[in-house]
Amino acid sequence: MSKHFLPPLSPDDLPPKPTLLDGLLLRQLEEATGKHFFKACDSITRALLSSCHWYFQINAGTLILVIISYDIDSYWHIAKAIPQMVDSLKLFSNTAKIRFCPPSEKGIPWEMGIDETPDEEDVF
Repeated sequence: MSKHFLPPLSPDDLPPKPTLLDGLLLRQLEEATGKHFFKACDSITRALLSSCHWYFQINAGTLILVIISYDIDSYWHIAKAIPQMVDSLKLFSNTAKIRFCPPSEKGIPWEMGIDETPDEEDVF
């Protein structure tokens, strides 16, 4: 079986390299998404998010909610609220992910797609 390789693309056929403006616009999109997401959450979820560090990141076109918990109590409370957060997150993307980071030295970060959401009873 012979392999056929295509000739390399000319520079004109390659996608443009991201500019500083592209990076700035991406950060603004992430920040605006965070503000609207927070407003879309219920009051309990807002209180839980206020007890940790969280932000949005867009990586290769995928919206990722990153949550960093500072203590084990807030970690467990936030983990139980993941299904409610997914409901709000679905307003912004059908392919979003959540990356959840426990307090340092208390476990390893985990990531899940919003289509992989367990029921509330199955979280722990």
